[in-house]
Amino acid sequence: MKKKDTIETLFKNLEGSFDVHETPTGHQSRFLERIQTAEKVSEKKNNWWRPLSIAASFLVLIALGMSFFNANETKNDLASVSPEMEKTQSFFTAAIKKELQTLKSHDSAETQALVKDAIQQLTILEQEYETLKQDLTESGNDKRVIYAMITNFQNRIDLLQNVIETIEEVKTLNTNKDEIIL
Repeated sequence: MKKKDTIETLFKNLEGSFDVHETPTGHQSRFLERIQTAEKVSEKKNNWWRPLSIAASFLVLIALGMSFFNANETKNDLASVSPEMEKTQSFFTAAIKKELQTLKSHDSAETQALVKDAIQQLTILEQEYETLKQDLTESGNDKRVIYAMITNFQNRIDLLQNVIETIEEVKTLNTNKDEIIL
């Protein structure tokens, strides 16, 4: 009870020093006016943050949504299996691109049918590869699907090399035929 005694003695000591005067008339209304004016000013100052924060929130949500959907839409390919398979895919892609450029450089009137047929066959193999990519996603990196993807790359390269060899043979035969006629 010592605290109670201390508080009571404190109030007894301060008894005559409290401000007990009446507030002037109209004081409360002036005070409320000042508060309302201050609130209006602060609302005007802070009002531009609200739309900006809402817009920023929408942008963040859109960015997160797009990244989520892009992550779900990515299809597995050979490069997604392992770093070694990424190197393998890169090698095959570069080899196919090189052979395709060689094939297109041999394109002439006499070999046009061979080139066109080769490109059609290549398109079919590329469509099969897209199916294999879906299978890889569904199978969870099954080794059989990976092997089929590598075989698909090899088939594309073999196709292009065989067509290029055939075109070169046709050109050689035509050159020899022209030389015999002279």
